[in-house]
Amino acid sequence: MENYRRYAIYYAPEPGPLATFGAEWLGWDAVAGVETAQLQPAGLPAPAEEITATPRKYGFHGTIKPPFFLAEGKTIDGLHTEMQNLARALAPVTLDGLVLSRLGHFLALTPKGSVTELALLASHIVRELDEFRSPPSPDEVARRRPASLSDTQRALLARWGYPYVMEEFRFHLTLSGRLEADDVEPVEAALRPVVEPILPEPFVVRDLCLFGEADDGRFHQLHRYVLSG
Repeated sequence: MENYRRYAIYYAPEPGPLATFGAEWLGWDAVAGVETAQLQPAGLPAPAEEITATPRKYGFHGTIKPPFFLAEGKTIDGLHTEMQNLARALAPVTLDGLVLSRLGHFLALTPKGSVTELALLASHIVRELDEFRSPPSPDEVARRRPASLSDTQRALLARWGYPYVMEEFRFHLTLSGRLEADDVEPVEAALRPVVEPILPEPFVVRDLCLFGEADDGRFHQLHRYVLSG
């Protein structure tokens, strides 16, 4: 698990139809660490390679603790041990299900019903692992375009290194980069018959995963932690 640039804690589906779809749609299998032949559902307004170019390198996931560089004096072994301890104390979270959604000009899978328990889980992970996070550099902060953020989001960026955590947390599994306005509906229509039959009801977060970013920018799934509290 060493020699990765950054680390993150993600939700990633267990092996099964949803995980297979995610890898084949994005064209990157983060578990095997290989590119895959991409799905090309009928009706797409552009090749899947173009639609998924932005999220591909991250693998199919929902962010819990965003990518971070290890703090000085911290090791990946220490992070792994702490995440093991957290997982043993935390219980699984059950939500109503997942649904294909539009998030502005993006498409993603989002939870149905209340997400309070999942948000509390994510906030706990962000807080408890923060000692392992190196503060972002000025360039990293600038890439978040602080001027475009709300006051709350700027405060979260300053405190936690990312503007969309804690009260701004919005769980989603990204399916596209930013789409042209005219392309959102046809991409959604092309994906719906492929993905809807495999969406879980209920949607249970039974485990979380440690991901690492390699030198080429691709993220790899390094370990899966069962929530057993």
